[in-house]
Amino acid sequence: MKTINDAIRLAQERGLDLVEIAPLANPPVCKIIDYAKYRYAEEKKARDARKKQKGGHLKEVRVRPRISDHDLEVKLKHAREFLAEHNKVQLTVVFMGREMRHKDLGYELANKISKALAEAGEAENRPTMLGNRLIIMFAPKKSDKKPQSAEPQTQSQQPVQ
Repeated sequence: MKTINDAIRLAQERGLDLVEIAPLANPPVCKIIDYAKYRYAEEKKARDARKKQKGGHLKEVRVRPRISDHDLEVKLKHAREFLAEHNKVQLTVVFMGREMRHKDLGYELANKISKALAEAGEAENRPTMLGNRLIIMFAPKKSDKKPQSAEPQTQSQQPVQ
């Protein structure tokens, strides 16, 4: 165990930095390392983790209010696949011409689709009209797995000698 002044002097002699690792330990644990190099390595790990992340894109599924049952099942199958890949799905019901007078058919279809996709994803909002389109956003369901937290620091680390 060294005093703070001795540890700082030792770090300066080596041209490195004195970094406090476990401030709550008794006595506090410090390491002599190149802090810039350490920060660079941590940032590189974070960049690599972001590169490996999959999903998060927005996919769109368009339907018409008078879609047949089989065609609707095909569209729902695609939407389920997108949600399984952890992508968001924007479901759009497009009205053309006189179909705009029968928006109730579009809302019924949107509710039917919401119920059909309930096991794969959850609707983020209620159906909203934007011009001649009825739009609903679906997000994939959260997995039941809890992320593993980093291991707590133990006091088994030795102080600078």
